[in-house]
Amino acid sequence: MMNIIGCPLEEIDTPALLIDLDAMERNIARMSRVIIQEAGINWRPHSKGIKSPAIAHLLLQAGAIGVTCAKLGEAEVMVAGGIRNILIANQIVGRQKVERLVNLRKHADVISAVDSEENVREIAEAAARKGVRQRLIVEVNVGIDRAGVLPGEPVVALAKQIASYPSLEFAGMMGWEANVLSAPSNAEKARQVQETIALLTDSAQRCRDAGLPVEIVSCGGSGDYWHTAFQPGVTEIQGGGGIFCDITYRERFHVPHEFALTVLATVTSRPAPSRIICDAGKKTMSTDGSVPVPWGLPDVVSLACSAEHGKIELSEPSAAPRVGDKLRFIVGYGDTTVFLHDNFYGIRDGRVETVWPILGRGKLQ
Repeated sequence: MMNIIGCPLEEIDTPALLIDLDAMERNIARMSRVIIQEAGINWRPHSKGIKSPAIAHLLLQAGAIGVTCAKLGEAEVMVAGGIRNILIANQIVGRQKVERLVNLRKHADVISAVDSEENVREIAEAAARKGVRQRLIVEVNVGIDRAGVLPGEPVVALAKQIASYPSLEFAGMMGWEANVLSAPSNAEKARQVQETIALLTDSAQRCRDAGLPVEIVSCGGSGDYWHTAFQPGVTEIQGGGGIFCDITYRERFHVPHEFALTVLATVTSRPAPSRIICDAGKKTMSTDGSVPVPWGLPDVVSLACSAEHGKIELSEPSAAPRVGDKLRFIVGYGDTTVFLHDNFYGIRDGRVETVWPILGRGKLQ
């Protein structure tokens, strides 16, 4: 790849994933201020939609204590990139993955979530063989009805099992309150957050009452962090995708952040005066969470994506843009767009300032 540092963004070959560095830095500062300075708790931003150790280090510089990962493979990338405090907000199950987990514990403080006695046992046995003390947290189902044990006494029972193994350390618990993100108003979201997170913090108190120290009570995504960060008993927030923001975060979850993530595309065909075809389709930008939005293009009626093409229909005929011109799209949902690309192109003042490889892409195992 040619060295394009310093080049105008229009010279980037397409399709390409761009970060407005100024906008991202303002979003980072906003989240850091609310979580760390105003709420006074820890920030462990989720990297499932970021996938870049370079960006993770920016978050650490802003005050984050570490990162949250969705997959063990992502955690391995972050450790290789110099991140030493990681929560895997998922169950690591099966001999191969558990062996990788306890081996990684030699190199970083990597905490894993559990929600079954069988998983606790297999991690305990692997950790004992490796000679490490693996930290675990209990995942609590606070309403999303995905993974997690039920709140209350089931949490205490699993925490006691963890604490019974010399090769394990019970570190606390986490919950993911995704069921509240689409609340119809900010006031209603606040009410639902309070009700939902109380299930998590009550479970933490029950563990303390049973003589089990609870260091971590982790929750809070980008869609509600300004509420979850202020719930009594919460110790850390996981929201990370809000540093980019996108159509899903802004329109569905009402996140008041700037759009920092866009896709650059080239107009490849103008088969009709009201139709624009470009080289960015579903293999470039996902449409599952929300449909991307052409930035700064008037009179757009619709955008449809096939595998390799984006098709824009206009309400009025227009000669612009012409074949060869560049278009930018506000990403519909960052989590399912970032992993389609090899690199982020960091843009400032209309020029390429940096290129960051997306090292966590493809790390599904």
